[in-house]
Amino acid sequence: MSGGSGIVTADFGKSLEQTQKLVESLRYFPKAESLGGIESLCCHPASMTHASVPKEQRDKVGITDSLVRFSIGIESVDDLIGDVRDALDRLD
Repeated sequence: MSGGSGIVTADFGKSLEQTQKLVESLRYFPKAESLGGIESLCCHPASMTHASVPKEQRDKVGITDSLVRFSIGIESVDDLIGDVRDALDRLD
């Protein structure tokens, strides 16, 4: 491996239900609360790590219902990008 991985946060501007559907339809980004590993993973904080925090507080600090955190692993970048595109296409 050269370079390194990282965390990418995206706010898709979708409803809670649409964002959960998007996360569930990803193939290369299984859901996980811990984002440390060599494989790509994703976390939907509003329904996972911060689900017990009242929505008003989450919104205040930028944890919206449509926020998703991606941990980028060693998979092909083209596969990862394609996976997110496919999941977004399935929402339309």
